[in-house]
Formats: sequence, structure tokens, C-alpha cells
Amino acid sequence: MMRRSEDSRVQVKHRVVQDTLVIDLGAMHRVLSSAPYRGGLIKARSVLNHQVAANPVVRQPRPSGKPAQRVNWSDPARYLGARASELEAKSPVIGLMTAVPVKRVVVSREESNGIWVECFCTVGVTNAVKAGEPASYTGSGRRCGSAGTINIILVTNAILSVPAMVGAVQVATESKTAVLLEQSVRSWTGRQMATGTGTDTVVVACRLRGGPRLHYSGTHTMIGAMIGQVVGRCVRAGLVRASRWKSRRATPVRV
Repeated sequence: MMRRSEDSRVQVKHRVVQDTLVIDLGAMHRVLSSAPYRGGLIKARSVLNHQVAANPVVRQPRPSGKPAQRVNWSDPARYLGARASELEAKSPVIGLMTAVPVKRVVVSREESNGIWVECFCTVGVTNAVKAGEPASYTGSGRRCGSAGTINIILVTNAILSVPAMVGAVQVATESKTAVLLEQSVRSWTGRQMATGTGTDTVVVACRLRGGPRLHYSGTHTMIGAMIGQVVGRCVRAGLVRASRWKSRRATPVRV
């Protein structure tokens, strides 16, 4: 079932279809993101957060009738584009990936003086890392980048300047890191406290018209404080859900 934002003037809805979280922004929004599918600064109508296996592979046929060979994930952007078409998501669409069950998405909202920020967050930290640790991936070739991901999607009714959108990403990242440190989440190496995961994605979507115009979004601003609060709340709750999910998976089945 679709869930509608409390603000009746805004058609922000979300639903989980099988293994994909679909967020309908209700109208064209300006979006800044690091998403693997149509990331960057674009205009979009929908956001997808698609669940994949922690180490996805595809089957590649072999000549002479030999069995199919398992190979590394090839093109996540193309895959997400195909998924958006299958779900008939309203375009333009941006797409994210996660190994976290998307039905465990955390949704929260902050509102003050006619401005609201809504956060959709999936949290996994098996891929946790401290910024500055030695790279485990050179950047050559293609990679799915899904295991242990913290995906943060922020939607606001404000009209943000481009610098303010960058500031929103900064504040969201600071808030996420603060929670990881607060909860003593360690890097996968075990040597350092984590500041994030190696495949985190942040999405900021704002109105193009019909909302309050904001040129700044740092931690001294009202919207910056709202972003920090809502992201902190979501990441904290997401860590609890991730821990419960991990515990259930680790529990042996008795027969």
C-alpha cells in the first residue's frame, strides 16, 4: 500500500514492490546524488532503492555447450534502468542498490515553520570502513557496490540552491558518521572506528517551485538541524534493525 506524506500538498509516496523500494516524488524534483543509476545533479520524478544479493553474480554462457560460468556483476546502471521499466516507475528515475532488505526501510520526518524534510534510509554495516583506510577497490572496471550499504534519501519541500544541496549531503554524512561513532561501529578491518561504508549513497531531492527558497543548509541553519536530526534518527533505528536481521540469519534452524 502507498503511504502518503502528511503534507497534503505534496505527493511523496513510497511502496515496496518485491525487492525494490519505489519513492514517487509526485512532481519533478531537482536531485543531487551519488546513485549508480543517473547520479549527479539531475531532475527526477522517482527514486528506486533495489535489493540485491550481497555478492551478486550473473550467468554467462560458455561455448561448445559447456555449463554457464559465474562472473562478476557487470553493469548495475543498466540493470537498474531495466528494473525501473519493469516497475513502470515514473520517469525520470534514479536508482540505488543495497543488500539490506528494503522492507526494513526506516522513514522519518522533521517539520518546522512550513519546511519539512523526510528521510528514507536502509542501513547495513558489514562493509563499514573509516575514511582514509587503504582502498580495497581501484575503481577500474564495474562493481555492484551493494554489500553493507547505508543509503540515505532525503526529500524536502524547500527549493534549495545547488550549494545548499551540497551542504545537505555534507550534513547528512556528518550525522550518519556521528551515529556510527556513537554506536562504536568498527571498520571491517577491525582496526578503526567506521565513518561510513564503502558503498554509501546519499540522495537529496528538492522542489523546483512552490516552496520556500533556501540558499544555505549548513549545521547552523534550521534545515541543516532538521537534516541532522532526521538522518541521525533513521541511521540509529536502521542499525537496530540491521542487528536484529543479522541475529536472525545467524540463528540455526532446529528440525
